[in-house]
Amino acid sequence: MTSVPSAVPAVAFIPDTMSTRQYIGAWSVLSVLQYFAAEAAVIGAWAGPRPYDLRTGYISDLGALYCGVFDGREVCSPLNWLMNASFVVQGMGMLLGAVLLSSGLLCVAARAGIRVQAGRRKPWLAAVWVRLLTGTAGAGTVIVGLVPEDAGSGWHYAGAVMYFLAGAAALLVLGVLWLRKSGMAWFILVCGGVSLAALVTGGVTGMDIPEPGTLERLMAYPVTVGMATAGLVIAGRVHQHRKQARMAATVTG
Repeated sequence: MTSVPSAVPAVAFIPDTMSTRQYIGAWSVLSVLQYFAAEAAVIGAWAGPRPYDLRTGYISDLGALYCGVFDGREVCSPLNWLMNASFVVQGMGMLLGAVLLSSGLLCVAARAGIRVQAGRRKPWLAAVWVRLLTGTAGAGTVIVGLVPEDAGSGWHYAGAVMYFLAGAAALLVLGVLWLRKSGMAWFILVCGGVSLAALVTGGVTGMDIPEPGTLERLMAYPVTVGMATAGLVIAGRVHQHRKQARMAATVTG
């Protein structure tokens, strides 16, 4: 009788926490913060019959192509192109981060010299899911920017749901993955939890509430802030490791 072959052990390795690829990926994710500057500028240029109200106005109204009544709301956003460009840039930043930030780097929260075991351990699978979900959320907000709400296509709403749902899920998984690895893990978890809770509330109520703008922002803002926080943690640690390596090379040289 032949014995059953033993399972091949997973490969253990130390992720590269100093590469230019990781640095660019981190700053790409951090770049989502440009959204807030763009939104403020577009709100300032609002030309509707009444001032734009963050509590009642939908975010997508800022990207509406035409002035007039849309879904019962008076909209007129002369800088709609800027808002839609911001959506696209935000999404591309998340997509680029999902591609460039390695699963190994996410497993160790960009800490240097920590070994991970590829293919077997739950942290590795969690990191892969973070990248997939982040990429999905990024693709969603790109769609939102390319297909404004009054373009006559359901793709706009599909893209928004992709951003809210996948973005919140990515933050929840990342927050759990980074527990005991970063002091910002709990903040990232809270961001994901608030966004998901707001999304569920919006689904249950059909957004038929006194302040739909506030609720939508509770879906969107935590995703943007949580993603930027993750990018800041990684960018800071990668920068520190690169700086230390340059100093060590100078000393030995």
